[in-house]
Amino acid sequence: MSPPTAFRAPRPPLSRTAPPRGAGLPRRTAAVAVLLLGVLLLLMVVRLPWSGDLGMHAAVLERLRADLIHPGNPLVDEDTPSPYYSPWTVALALAARATGWGTFGVLRMAGLAGLVLLATGLAAFTRTFSRARTAVPLALLCVLLLYGVVPFAWSGMPGLASLSLTLAYPGTFALGLSCWLWALLRRARTAGWGLPGHLGLGFLLGSVLLVHQFTGVVAVLGVLAVLLGTRPGPNGAGWVLVAAGGAVALVLPLCWPYYSFPALLGGGGLDPVHRALYNRAAERFCLVTVGVAALGARWWRDRRDPLALLFGLGVVVVSAGWASGHYAWGRALPAVLIPAQLALAIETAEVLDDRGAGGERLRRVRHGLPVVAVAALLAGAWAQAGVLSYVLRREAVPPGLRQAPVIALWPGFGWAVAHVPKGATVMTDDYYALRMLPAYGPYTVAPAYPDLFLPDEKRRRDATRRYFAPATSRAERLGILKEYGVRWVLWKNGAAGLPPGDPALRKAAQGPGGRVLLEVVGR
Repeated sequence: MSPPTAFRAPRPPLSRTAPPRGAGLPRRTAAVAVLLLGVLLLLMVVRLPWSGDLGMHAAVLERLRADLIHPGNPLVDEDTPSPYYSPWTVALALAARATGWGTFGVLRMAGLAGLVLLATGLAAFTRTFSRARTAVPLALLCVLLLYGVVPFAWSGMPGLASLSLTLAYPGTFALGLSCWLWALLRRARTAGWGLPGHLGLGFLLGSVLLVHQFTGVVAVLGVLAVLLGTRPGPNGAGWVLVAAGGAVALVLPLCWPYYSFPALLGGGGLDPVHRALYNRAAERFCLVTVGVAALGARWWRDRRDPLALLFGLGVVVVSAGWASGHYAWGRALPAVLIPAQLALAIETAEVLDDRGAGGERLRRVRHGLPVVAVAALLAGAWAQAGVLSYVLRREAVPPGLRQAPVIALWPGFGWAVAHVPKGATVMTDDYYALRMLPAYGPYTVAPAYPDLFLPDEKRRRDATRRYFAPATSRAERLGILKEYGVRWVLWKNGAAGLPPGDPALRKAAQGPGGRVLLEVVGR
C-alpha cells in the first residue's frame, strides 16, 4: 500500500473578517438559478425533445428487449455486433424487462439517471478544488451556460441546449461517471487508497470506455491530468496501484462480449460526420474564453494544476484532429470546455468567499471577476433560452426570450409506425425517417449512421440510392425490394422510385410534408 499523497489544497481565505452584509446573496442567487435549471431539465426528461440520435438509442433498447443475447444490428436486419450494446444499455434493457415499461419510458429513466450522475459528479469534482460555498452552484451554472452566442448540441457535451436533447444518451451517463472518477481518484491519492480502491477506479474507467467510447477518451485525459497534478506524485508503490487499476480498465473492454473493442480503433468512417464539430467555433464557444483566462490564472500559480493540465491535453487532441483530418477527435471537446468552465466557477467563488485578500489594486481586479462571470453567464443563458420552447407553449415563453435561437425539433412519424410492425424492413432515403423509424422497432435498408461492423454498408446505401434514382427501371427497383425483404416504402411526393399507383404497392398512410407510407403487396 502506498503512503498517503496529497494534492494542493484550495487556497484558504486570507481574511477571517466577517463577510459584508449581503455576502450570501450571490450564493443564494446561484442556488436558485441552479434549481430553476434543474426543474427545466427535469421537464426535458419528461418531454424527451427529439432532434438528434435519440432514435438510435431507442433502437438499441428495442433490439435488446427482443433478444438480449443476440440483438443484431440496431438499424438494419443483419446479425452484426454494435458498440451501442454497452453495460448501460444492457442494464436499461433488463430494467425494461423487469418493469414492463416501454422503450421511451426507460429512456426517461436513463435521462434522469444521467442528469443526477452528472450533477453530483461535477459537484464532487469541484469540491476537490474548493470548499467555497458558492463553488458548486457556480460550477453547475458555468458548465450549463458558458459556451457561445448560438446554441450547440452534441452527444457528450453538457451545455443546457445539448443536455435538453441528449439527457437520455449514454454520453451523458458516461460523462457523469467520468466526473465521479476524477473526484474519487483525487481522493484516492490524498487518502492513500489501497489495491481494492484502485481496482474499483479501474473498473469505473473501463465502464466509461464501454458506455461511450468518445467520453472514455475524455475520462482518460482527466485521469492523466489528475495523476500528473498530484503533489507529491505517486511513488513506486503508488504507480503499481495505478497500473493495477489501468489493467482492469483495459481488460474490461477486451472481455465485453457484445462487440470487439479493439476493432473500434481501426474505424475512420466517423470523421466526415464530425467535421461539423469544428464549424462556427467562435460563435459556439466564445464565452469560454472568460474561463480560459481564469484557467490561465490558476496555471500561473500552479504549473501542475489538474484543470490546466486537462485543458492542455484536450487542446492537443482537438487541435490534432483538426490538423490531421481526424475530425472525430473533436469529441474530446469536453476536456477543453469543462476545465475552463470549472476554473471560472472556482475562481469566482474564491473571490466571493474572500473579500479582503490582497492589496487594493489586486482586490479591484479580482472583485471584477464576478461581474465578468455574471455577464458571460447571462449571455450564455440568453443564447440557450430557446430550449424553453421544448416544454412551454409559445405564449408561455417570456416575450423577451421568444426570439432566442433554438435547435428545431424533428417531425414525428407516429402516423407511419402505427402501420409498420416491429422487425419489418422499410425502404426510405428520408433523412428523418432513417433516424427515427428504427426507434419503434422497424429496420431500414441503409443505416442512418456509419457502421464499422456492417460489412455491406456501402452496398446497402448504393441500393437505396439506386431505388430512388430516376433512371432506375421498375424491374431493378422490384429486385432491390426483394433482395432486402422490404415490406414497406416511405416515399415523398415528387421523388423517384415506384409511385403510389404501382401495382406492387398499396397506399397505407399519408403523412405531413408529402410523405406517403406504401405497403409492398407484390414483387
